[in-house]
Amino acid sequence: MGTPHIDAGPGDFADTVLMPGDPLRARYIAETFLDEVREVNSVRGMSGFSGRYKERPISVMGHGMGIPSVSIYARELIVDYGARSLIRVGSCGAVRDDVALRDVVIGLGACTDSGVNRSRFAGMDFAAIADFELTRHAVDAAAALGISVKVGNLFSADLFYDPRPEILDLLKRYGILGVEMEAAGLFGVAAEFGARAATLCTVSDHILKGGSLSSAERQSTFDDMMLVALETVMRDDRARETAT
Repeated sequence: MGTPHIDAGPGDFADTVLMPGDPLRARYIAETFLDEVREVNSVRGMSGFSGRYKERPISVMGHGMGIPSVSIYARELIVDYGARSLIRVGSCGAVRDDVALRDVVIGLGACTDSGVNRSRFAGMDFAAIADFELTRHAVDAAAALGISVKVGNLFSADLFYDPRPEILDLLKRYGILGVEMEAAGLFGVAAEFGARAATLCTVSDHILKGGSLSSAERQSTFDDMMLVALETVMRDDRARETAT
């Protein structure tokens, strides 16, 4: 089977894939939270794993940095491996005063300065939004776990080192919860190919006020976000079973 970027076989990926940017983080998620783990992809060092969470098959696959990278992996997982739900679990930087380090942010949608969605949407503006059901279940899962979350708009930047510092004040004025680099592309790919997508991020730094988490602090807070993501999947399953 295989693609230019994934060498897994048929059935190696579950229908739901959690996607961190860092392939080493994908390994950590699989080994920490899943049972019966096996590596299913190692092309270009972008590790992918499959296992079980509470007996539910779940896969974890790194997506790299930026919209072009996440778009490649998301498309191949959906089109070539039958993934139906993709949940990005990553980090973001804050610009709003009421968003703090360690906060878990759930994206309703993602603004962007990238042109990829216009390219796929005949030059028109595409509203890059998360799947409502997945997002609702993420909010409910966080509440059940006692983990506070903020829900709203993200900004997916094309440049990590942006030469336009003035846009940060604009993002703050428009209420952007977090700046990251992938959600808008992920939402666009999911819409194009009929899949569902959601994005959860941990605030790892505050871009305007300064301050960032240490590696150890990022890890402990990231674990909270991962529990929310995993319980989102379980709640989504139960809701779909009830609906049928």
